[in-house]
Amino acid sequence: MKAIFISLLLFLSSISVFGQDKKPNILFLIADDWSFPHARVYGDKVVRTPTFDRLAAEGALFTNAYTASPSCSPSRASILTGRYPHENESGGNLWSEWPAQYPTYVSLLEEMGYFTGSTRKGWGPGDFKVSGLEHNPAGKSYSDFTEFLKNRPNGAPFAFWFGSSDPHREYVANTGIQAGMKLEDVVVPGFFPDNDCVRNDILDYYFEIERFDRECGQLIAMLEEIGELDNTIIVMTSDNGMPFPRAKANLYDYGTRMPLAIRWPKKVKSGTVVHEFVNFVDFAPSFLEAAGKNPENMSGQSLWAFLDGEKQDRDQVFLERERHANVRKGDLSYPMRAVRTHQYLYIWNPMPERNPAGDPTVHQSVGQYGDVDHSITKFLMMALEGKAQAGQPDYFQLAFGPRPEEELYDIVKDPYQLNNLAIDPSFASVKEEMRKELLDWMEKTGDPRFENPKSTYWDELRYTPDYQMKDIDWQKQIEEYRIRPPFGEVKEMGCLLSWE
Repeated sequence: MKAIFISLLLFLSSISVFGQDKKPNILFLIADDWSFPHARVYGDKVVRTPTFDRLAAEGALFTNAYTASPSCSPSRASILTGRYPHENESGGNLWSEWPAQYPTYVSLLEEMGYFTGSTRKGWGPGDFKVSGLEHNPAGKSYSDFTEFLKNRPNGAPFAFWFGSSDPHREYVANTGIQAGMKLEDVVVPGFFPDNDCVRNDILDYYFEIERFDRECGQLIAMLEEIGELDNTIIVMTSDNGMPFPRAKANLYDYGTRMPLAIRWPKKVKSGTVVHEFVNFVDFAPSFLEAAGKNPENMSGQSLWAFLDGEKQDRDQVFLERERHANVRKGDLSYPMRAVRTHQYLYIWNPMPERNPAGDPTVHQSVGQYGDVDHSITKFLMMALEGKAQAGQPDYFQLAFGPRPEEELYDIVKDPYQLNNLAIDPSFASVKEEMRKELLDWMEKTGDPRFENPKSTYWDELRYTPDYQMKDIDWQKQIEEYRIRPPFGEVKEMGCLLSWE
């Protein structure tokens, strides 16, 4: 009897030890072109995001999370490698070749026995096969989370990447308003003209955010069903900002500041709110450390000790971009580097002679000003060329006009970054201090633009798609656009009527 009792104790002890050593699963939920602060928990009163809000309530909500680059491929590469875009070489461009010389958290977890996979948009757009990879760097592709779980070896820890295509354009016009959202409730960012058609465009963007949120909720429900919810690190965020002028592909807040919530009861107290800066290069070392591996050759810092109260240097965040779409004659990039603090945003444009939004006529991709996705908002702002009104911003210049070499914004007083203080003598010392911080970071991380600001390295890299787009008839797009509220409310409205 005593032997049986001892055996039982040993068995229970082994269960306890196994439970303590059990590696966490990782569920990474990433939207495509979703900006802060467009979630209900951040105070947006229109868009409905119950899944994101739940993760924030049961874990940590981040108010200063930033993508490493406001462009799909380089952002996703930095997530996977824990390295800044310029450290990822070809991975610093959109539509690039995967930099296979750098391991990802996915490949390193696989070596540790993790079952890994992805669905829909992983790393990309770009070419990973040319780099010798058999599957997307985000993980082998599965049709959905259900198929992935069916193929999971019994009891194996897993890392799954859910890459939605929402709220990336193109949008089906009027989906937002017909879903019950109201034009009058939209808060229009200050760098857009406040117009019913712009508001309608934002509602369609909200509609796709809500679809992403619902799908994430379905995946989380599956975790609950299989009893793995509390042993899973759940991260919900976006790759870069909203697909509108002066947002996506720009280093202003609406291009780089991201929604972020993380749930992991083992390390994250429910209801935590984090105001310090987090960069997407922090994800990979965080995932590896949670799995029991010491991250190597990564620029990011693991989040777990910080969330447990350890002091880290998180008083600023560094941002960058190189070539987004191929939209300048000669395949040229538009390089930017920036440092963001709680008070200021400093941006350095080392090649201000180039067109920041792309050439005014098509080069290869997208159309006029091709670094800005086509939309009714873009077309209406194009129509304002030379028509700036007293007392209002010059919306055309903000989106498509040339920019100076240096930009400086007081974030607190100027949340939409409309008033450049770089030429104001009273801010000279602030500018000098932030420029030094930026250059020190560039030197420390081996940024080629530290030694050669005019480097053509990213201009000369292969742009993987081979297609030619034509200039779009944007005047016709404006003429044909109609706002169509739900049946029986009001008659449809055209942009020209609401614009005048």
